[in-house]
Amino acid sequence: MNAIEPNWISLLWFAAFATVGTVAFLIVAGMFPLSSRPVSARSYAATLLVAGNGLLLSALLVGTALYGYAELRWSSLIVVTGLVVLFAPGLFEIWPSSLRDGWRGLSVLVGAQTLALAALAKVAGPSWANMS
Repeated sequence: MNAIEPNWISLLWFAAFATVGTVAFLIVAGMFPLSSRPVSARSYAATLLVAGNGLLLSALLVGTALYGYAELRWSSLIVVTGLVVLFAPGLFEIWPSSLRDGWRGLSVLVGAQTLALAALAKVAGPSWANMS
């Protein structure tokens, strides 16, 4: 494994963060345009959840990209990102539509992204401190 990627623990973390980010992107993208959202996601509170998820998603994707840039080889970064983009829609399809298309799913997504961002900050903090 060291010949392919010497930082394989970082590779696993990157894959996990990228998977959460990609599934979150698919869920949030399904809420746009706002006028075509599912009926269960048309309230004002759901609109705030969509906006909050968008902000969390932006932070997660930027943080994951910076972490991958700081810790991984380019070849590993490209291959793992491609695999995540290829297989994440399958994870999206496994979710029940009640969680994908409503305010409950948006609330769960806020929690999942917050947890992923907290783990990313814990794992990537030392590598971000060394970036110049």
